Amino acid sequence: MQYLLARYNDSVDFPEKYVLIADDHTFPQKRVSLNTHLLVNTLKYSRIIGCSHGLLCLYGGYQEGHDGPLSGSGRAVIWNPCIRKTVTVDVPNVADCSIYETVLSFGVCRKTNDSKILKITHINRWGHRKSLTCIPCHVEVFTLSTRAWRHLYGSNPPRNSIEFDYYNMVVLDGMINWLAIDRITVDGGLQSYNLIISFDMTSEEFREVNLPDSLAHQSLCDLSICKLRESLVVLERDVEANNLVFHVWIMEDVVPKSFTKLYAIDLPDADVSAVYVMGFRKTGEPIIDSASRYPEWTGSLAVYQPYSKTISSLGIDGDDFSYFVYSYMETLLLL
Repeated sequence: MQYLLARYNDSVDFPEKYVLIADDHTFPQKRVSLNTHLLVNTLKYSRIIGCSHGLLCLYGGYQEGHDGPLSGSGRAVIWNPCIRKTVTVDVPNVADCSIYETVLSFGVCRKTNDSKILKITHINRWGHRKSLTCIPCHVEVFTLSTRAWRHLYGSNPPRNSIEFDYYNMVVLDGMINWLAIDRITVDGGLQSYNLIISFDMTSEEFREVNLPDSLAHQSLCDLSICKLRESLVVLERDVEANNLVFHVWIMEDVVPKSFTKLYAIDLPDADVSAVYVMGFRKTGEPIIDSASRYPEWTGSLAVYQPYSKTISSLGIDGDDFSYFVYSYMETLLLL
């Protein structure tokens, strides 16, 4: 059965909460709150680094015992909410972002159903990238079947000039995809363009996907990527005639990859700085975070109907901008 999985912070006491909403004709009435596993609760300042094949992977700091100090290493927890089982993975040598930065992502190999955590360590700041161009990205992968980390060599790692937007990440059809920006020096000046970096979890190779010129040279802050059914879409945020508009571009499954504009999500009278598209139902209807537009609602997560251009609250009472929404299918992986 198809669900939407929403994670948010409670607006009263701020713990992280999870709810599954059946994505069928009963939407959004049929829902269930998930009890988080004890090991999930041990993570401090956790974030989701991937959702794939019915598994969630969270990463954060952790402490031994209730009042113990935070460990110097990070920890990932692979969690199957359906069967309430988890696997913990220690993540060593996570950069502190002073010079180097670590990008973590999770996915499941489409051929073997083996869970993998990808760790990319790269130079964090553009000034350091220019002076340390001889130092390549350092790529490691953890495979659940072996319970071990290993280095990846010859995987065509991203250039040092590429910077990941690791909050803009989608796992789809055995590929991890990130929005990224590439900066190059031309005639003594700095030029930049946006692109998508993909990692194939079967071949363990990186690939680059070029965006249309209008997206490649747009501010990266105005772009995001989401999963729409079984396709990747790029959302282009714009303001037209004082209305907030999201243009939805779908990536076509051809070689080389191309993009087609599907439709526009038109939100009249919306606060331009405070409305975001968080994901999509299987019907194609966008899920939006729009607290400031309708402050009288209980919660700010809502569904938008493109044809009638109406917005309906989902009645989830969460803290502003704490929402993450994923398409979710039940699985027996980790059993």
